[in-house]
Amino acid sequence: MSNAFETLFMGQSPELLNLLRTAEVVAATDVTVLIQGESGTGKELLAEALHQQSPRKDEPFIVVNCAALPENLVETELFGHKKGAFTGAESDNVGRIRSADKGTLFLDEVGELPLSTQAKLLRFLESGECQSVGETKPFTANVRIIAATNRDLRDQISNKAFREDLFYRLNVVPLELPPLRERTGDIPVLIKGMMKTLAASHGLDAPALAKETQKILQKHKWPGNIRELKNLCERLVILCSGKTIQPQHLPFEFNTTPTTGTLAKIGITLPEGGLNLVDLEVDLIKAALDKTSGNQSRAAKLLGLTRDTLLYRMKKHALR
Repeated sequence: MSNAFETLFMGQSPELLNLLRTAEVVAATDVTVLIQGESGTGKELLAEALHQQSPRKDEPFIVVNCAALPENLVETELFGHKKGAFTGAESDNVGRIRSADKGTLFLDEVGELPLSTQAKLLRFLESGECQSVGETKPFTANVRIIAATNRDLRDQISNKAFREDLFYRLNVVPLELPPLRERTGDIPVLIKGMMKTLAASHGLDAPALAKETQKILQKHKWPGNIRELKNLCERLVILCSGKTIQPQHLPFEFNTTPTTGTLAKIGITLPEGGLNLVDLEVDLIKAALDKTSGNQSRAAKLLGLTRDTLLYRMKKHALR
């Protein structure tokens, strides 16, 4: 596997490796690519890797977030405008396409483009020509297009929100990034690599994972995908530098409600009329403190908490 892909994508899951093998072949060509995948799966990273492994690697890599462009400025941002073409056009703007000449233009969230702009983009893809706002003659640019979306463009075509001809022109080689929940075997190596990198960037020691913590992280659904995992790793690097991360160190969303089996093991059954969770927490803290004769460290251990967390909860419930 080429260095750019190895650097940007860690993991050995079959889904990821198959994708990267295809991407490595595609990178050496000028073919148009459509990258699909959920938010946070790394679509821009894949586009960047395609550019880095292409013959255009020493030329510009221009990123356009189509969803972030105001609808009335999309056309001028992409194709440019001539000074005086409209109110506020106080100078010439070459546009993103000409800025990417000889390089790569990455159109992120391409499904957000207005239909009028889609027509001009299609013309550029077919002929290499397009026209700036206010210009009388078209210009040509030698640009490779890589597009990405987290939407189902076929649904948008059905809803008349996306041009079918543009879809087929972009979808020459489709690459679909798998969500993290389908790559659970990669989670340990991803965490290790991210923590090492993040710890170095913050000048800290990378923490380690307890086995039980690793199991919890592998069972998590990761709705935010790689972005969510990276954010968690950075938080743990900062808060748990050099420590072994136990389940109680994880944010609350990772500590799921005990199952019926767990409740049965500790002799608790839920009454038909329900219970007050706050009162139950207070009673458990009091019971743990009574059992340890007020020793907060031992009480915290009985409850599966850190001492700091126990102190926080005692303060929260005005317990002494």
